[in-house]
Amino acid sequence: MSIRPALTTSLATPTVEGAGVHLHRAFGFHNPKKFDPFLLFDDFRQDDVKGDIAGFPWHPHRGIETISYVLNGTVEHADSLGNKGVIGAGDIQWMTAGSGIMHHEMPIANTQGQMHGFQLWSNLPASEKMCAPRYQDIPSGKIAERVDDDGTRIRVIAGDWRGIEGPVKGIATDPVYLDISVAPNTIKTLPMDTYRNTFAYVFAGSGRFADSAAPRGVLLEKEVMGQEVNIRDMSGNRTLVEFGTGNEIRLESGLEGVRFLLIAGAPLQEPIAWHGPIVMNTAEELRQAMSDLRNDRFIKPAH
Repeated sequence: MSIRPALTTSLATPTVEGAGVHLHRAFGFHNPKKFDPFLLFDDFRQDDVKGDIAGFPWHPHRGIETISYVLNGTVEHADSLGNKGVIGAGDIQWMTAGSGIMHHEMPIANTQGQMHGFQLWSNLPASEKMCAPRYQDIPSGKIAERVDDDGTRIRVIAGDWRGIEGPVKGIATDPVYLDISVAPNTIKTLPMDTYRNTFAYVFAGSGRFADSAAPRGVLLEKEVMGQEVNIRDMSGNRTLVEFGTGNEIRLESGLEGVRFLLIAGAPLQEPIAWHGPIVMNTAEELRQAMSDLRNDRFIKPAH
């Protein structure tokens, strides 16, 4: 077994999207091949919300999949396929844009005034860029959870985790998407396919990821100090960890435990032509998409 080293750690940075949504972006738009097949990851959270929350009005997507995971509050959505609904705490919305879709997403805080969720963009291979759009709403109750003897809780959203299959099916890049909670002061080993690009996003608690080059591990702390990056922020952490190659991830949780998403996917290793919510393989395909959008040809008829 070989430990995956923590190559980089970084804090998600504030940005504004949609109709004034304040969120933190862990990665996106820059160096798109770094996390191949994943393109973008956003953390949107607000506490003590009073009144309406800015949302994401109608906008297009082509050539990608968008994955929304809600922890607190709800998100109302609708799309050009005629889908309408609400996803709430613990639910997943997995949308395959394919040849083109229009949708909108409007967050609503819960009764305590809290809103928290994540959105991940996953690329589609060239062979599926123009596939028929589709949509999967996964309620929390359908997401299998594994509880280990040490108290570690693992929600399997997508992929196969030690024989437990996530409810999201038919995804080209065969991703693994896990929500992991580790009890305080616990040493944990998590197997992971060597050939998948893998990252963790820590959003609560603290911990130390072991590193083959640093036997004591990479401590996640508040300020960057050599190889140490602090995530001990009691209001909630937003730390991205990029792993190198290897077939297991090892960590030791801190005094308050740690909760993080662990996401992995098979790299596509294909060219990327990207403009806003549209991701194709060539500049010509991108120009065609923009022309389709301007000339009301973006939404393709169902076959």
